[in-house]
Amino acid sequence: MKQLLLLVILLFAGIAHSSDDFFSAPSPSSFDDASPQFLPVEEAYQSQLLWNNDDLLLSWTAADGYYLYKERFTIKAAVDGRAVAISPKFETGKLKQDPNFGETEVYYHNTTITLSGLPADTFTLSVTSQGCADAGLCYPPQTQHYTVDPIQRQISESAAPTIAVNRATTLSGESDKDKALWLILVFAALGGAILNLMPCVFPVLGLKVLSFANARDGSPLNHGLVYSLGVVASFIAVATVLIVLQQAGAAIGWGFQLQTPWFVALLACLFFVLSLNLLGLFEFGGNLMNIGSDLSRKNGYAGSFFTGVLATVVASPCTAPFMGTAVGFAASQPAVIALLVFAFIGIGMALPVLLLTLFPAGLRRLPKPGIWMVKLRQFLAFPLLATAIWLAWVIGRQTGADGMALTLAAWLLLAIGVWLHGLGNKLLAGATLIAAIAMLVTGLNGPQDNSNSTSGNFDKNEIQRLRESGHNVFLDVTADWCITCAANEALVLNTKAVSEAFDQHNVTYFVADWTNYDPAITALLADYQRNGIPLYIYYPADLNAAEIMLPQVLTKAMIFELLNR
Repeated sequence: MKQLLLLVILLFAGIAHSSDDFFSAPSPSSFDDASPQFLPVEEAYQSQLLWNNDDLLLSWTAADGYYLYKERFTIKAAVDGRAVAISPKFETGKLKQDPNFGETEVYYHNTTITLSGLPADTFTLSVTSQGCADAGLCYPPQTQHYTVDPIQRQISESAAPTIAVNRATTLSGESDKDKALWLILVFAALGGAILNLMPCVFPVLGLKVLSFANARDGSPLNHGLVYSLGVVASFIAVATVLIVLQQAGAAIGWGFQLQTPWFVALLACLFFVLSLNLLGLFEFGGNLMNIGSDLSRKNGYAGSFFTGVLATVVASPCTAPFMGTAVGFAASQPAVIALLVFAFIGIGMALPVLLLTLFPAGLRRLPKPGIWMVKLRQFLAFPLLATAIWLAWVIGRQTGADGMALTLAAWLLLAIGVWLHGLGNKLLAGATLIAAIAMLVTGLNGPQDNSNSTSGNFDKNEIQRLRESGHNVFLDVTADWCITCAANEALVLNTKAVSEAFDQHNVTYFVADWTNYDPAITALLADYQRNGIPLYIYYPADLNAAEIMLPQVLTKAMIFELLNR
């Protein structure tokens, strides 16, 4: 069992290695001296904006061996900060089986985009593009900004954006941009604290608080500090991986670890084994949860630290209220500020447990140790088992029935290993553990049958087509592993009252499924300065009207208010 715990920690700390499942694009620094040398992005792709009668021509030239994605172009215009619709016309590209985006149209050498339907007044233009090199490097999206005067036929390029890449406002009418750093840090801490209420986190914290009842005098504060260190260090570790991959050109978002099927399967196995432990089928709890143990001080602190790591792993896939703004802000900031924001998320998440250790009067109100602790510990096994079943369902959604069956077979091997361990045959028990892990990693580390999932089918252009045909659009960016998303859908979005309201107001409910990695959805999140889900955007049929971003926790009243505006 120690091997399993060690493996999970190593997987969490080194998950960047798994990014090959999503991206085939290494950073320039990852090549040795014999590898090709890549051009700076401004040399690889050069553009020119020129007048052609009443239209604008945006001409692109790509260096040999480099190409641009047709679907990655985003062109927006605004007059005095108000968005206006223009009509871009693209040339036909070359179909390419791309390692990052699958079969898609690309432009080699050169292409021209014709911009028609331009406003009569001076307007600002933002052009976002993305390209890759045949040799393997994929550049992050680049945005250029222009000021265009149709009367004087003048065009000037701006070094800094004159309009926001995303023109959406929040439901309250406020913008998430330009908030003071201190306010972002407050949001980060609040969002981290709310993560404790996630169903898969709360049982873990219950076990940790339960362990305080058996702690020796003076030790609860120390354990609370070590637990907090585990949480904060884990958030910083995941944030570091995010930053490194994004700097290397990989477009990923918060919660990306649960887009890796074999990692989800290992997490499901961990929760399954923990539930067996809490039911009393075997004992290793002192090393993990520090419950009812007389372990040495070293082992106890290791248990507290690991509890913080585990809580972070299972909490991070979703962004809680307040946390979305903080994470989105961090994604657009220098690395130092981004790490500071994620550290405050960790501080907020660790704060409730830490407060119990700082004010032990709350701990003293717990009943004295006794049989109630055994019964409570057994009861807490069932939420953990429910979490394991939920993760197995996520595997089924990601990989099909075969992937779920493989996960359940791993549970069988682990149960056999637990039984063998109880018989004293630790060698065979260890062998079954290794066999279960190897089966999952090898069986779920390749192409999967995910035909039952809508992941990978998102097309942002469909939203534009719906709006042009006169439909309002409500976009729901969700994933099967996002508990906040599931709650919003069950309690609000999929209810009869909201469905009837959507029909009454001519609203098309449009789902973007991020259960499996989808680069188009990742790019959409970046457009709205979000790095995690859920994300809800309301697009009015009026192309000149601003998009509206909703909070991450929805109510029916909120939807009705939006539609009745």
